[in-house]
Amino acid sequence: MKFIRIICLSLALSAGCLKATVSAQTGTGYFLHTVTKGQSLYSIASMYNVSIDDIVRLNPGSREQIRAGEALKIPQTQYSNENGQQFHTIQAGETLYQLTIKYKVSAQAICKANPGLSAANFRIGQVIVIPAQDNAATQPAQTVQSEPSTKKNEWRDMHKVERKETIFSISQQYGITQEELIAANPELRSGKLKKGSFLFIPYPQSQQSSTSTASTQTADPSNEELFKESSVSKKQIKTIKVGIMLPFSSGNQDEQSRMVEFYEGFLMAVDSLKRQGVSTDIYTYDTKGTTIGTNAILSQSELKGMDIIFGPARQSSIAPVASFADKNDIRLVVPFSPKVDQVFKNPNIYQVNTPQSYLYSKVYEHFIRKFGKTNVIFLDDGTGDKEKAEFIKGMKNELKDNKIKFSHIQLGSEIDPGKVIAAMDTLQENIFIPTSGSHTALTRLLPHLTLVRREHPAFNMHLFGYPEWQTYTQDFLANFYELDTYFYSSFYTNNLFPAAINFTHAYRRWYSKDMSNTYPKYGMLGFDIGYFFLKGLAQQGNKLEENLDRVQVTPIQTGFCFERVNNWGGFINRKVFFVHFTKDYELIKLDFE
Repeated sequence: MKFIRIICLSLALSAGCLKATVSAQTGTGYFLHTVTKGQSLYSIASMYNVSIDDIVRLNPGSREQIRAGEALKIPQTQYSNENGQQFHTIQAGETLYQLTIKYKVSAQAICKANPGLSAANFRIGQVIVIPAQDNAATQPAQTVQSEPSTKKNEWRDMHKVERKETIFSISQQYGITQEELIAANPELRSGKLKKGSFLFIPYPQSQQSSTSTASTQTADPSNEELFKESSVSKKQIKTIKVGIMLPFSSGNQDEQSRMVEFYEGFLMAVDSLKRQGVSTDIYTYDTKGTTIGTNAILSQSELKGMDIIFGPARQSSIAPVASFADKNDIRLVVPFSPKVDQVFKNPNIYQVNTPQSYLYSKVYEHFIRKFGKTNVIFLDDGTGDKEKAEFIKGMKNELKDNKIKFSHIQLGSEIDPGKVIAAMDTLQENIFIPTSGSHTALTRLLPHLTLVRREHPAFNMHLFGYPEWQTYTQDFLANFYELDTYFYSSFYTNNLFPAAINFTHAYRRWYSKDMSNTYPKYGMLGFDIGYFFLKGLAQQGNKLEENLDRVQVTPIQTGFCFERVNNWGGFINRKVFFVHFTKDYELIKLDFE
């Protein structure tokens, strides 16, 4: 009898866990987020309005490392306390129509809340925002005939698939036939069950209304039909209204010089597009580098009529401008800051300067593609570089995951070619990655490598490094060529390229001066950003976000590859180049897209 009680207690506990898990997935406990490349705990916490500690509490070990493809439990909190939005993880077999019934919201409302969602990417594991009910949402999704659907919820429960369960055992558990279970979950037609997935449990056929027959029921509208009904028609923008908000008189001379140069390059892009028939109205504002100055600009009525705003530059001004852009449905391009938390929640934001975790993930991806069969050697000059610690840690994890061998050696001031050779595989390709990107580190490390290169010219060896190295070419250019060097960057131009030469000459003609010798060159940055977005709006109008890949431009310095961070957020630029200084004294920009 005691044994029977233990079994009953175990079953009760299992049922309780299942109920809690299902409840969590439906909005009262937690939901599941699948990690994608580039995401960090910080970015995930930002997009869901929770703290990193909240995530770690539900996912022990996640503070140390999270991997792409891993499912994290995220505590379900209201997306916005004022409007009661929540998050939902799409389950296997779920449709947009089913969600409209489940949450009593319209398909149009769900689509509007998730501009990154489409019939093509409506799939298992995607997280979407479910907006609060409103008057329009109290009407269920419409059928293809545009008549209100009267179909009630056709399932009574959800079931999480456990190990060793079968279609037959689940059907028996709920007193339904296998055919009924498969009809509610079409993905089961393959006969395969995936542990951890959720199934709709329909009411037994005998409990359904006898008046409901196949001849009287209307077919559920498909995802394609509902997304098509919710889409807006393309509208051209005849004259693009452009707002520019930059600190032209902030009191910081270096900053002022950079902002003026950016603006000058931007005006050259406007002029170039004007000669192609693109009409623009430019409204230029000086934020003075202060929040007060920014807020004063936002109070001006004409700003609400902008199609796009470029700026601001200061971190403290991003939040109010982002809020203004969101409220007035205006595109906001943030050109400089690498940290724009609002991009995870505001669908109108474009972040040009790639966040560190997203940048690194792209570098790792390209590195593995290019050097996947190479012996990797990390070089430590002994000084330590906290700035590159995260990059090196992530690179090592990526190499481990891809089963690529690597080693880590420390080199001192005394030249020791034997230590370098001992770490190499002299019969295959080797690539050296310094753990610091500083000028000092290169000064200490390069003599070791160049000596090995000169004594053993047949060795297959490369050097790999960082964006700031392009500012060191005056001191190390010969070494870079000799060591067959690569470095990654989001901004790069060869001053000998025809496009760069032509722009430099044109800038000098326009402004009777040369651009500052900075990285990046702000005149080129202003031109590239202005040209890309204004040409995109001229070509695609209000459909720009759906057709970013169709905006064909050849930037002088700045690469563009914008991707949405989630279904309800904005875009970040994930373009990365590898620049290669070859042994044959050629300079090549490798574009992996």
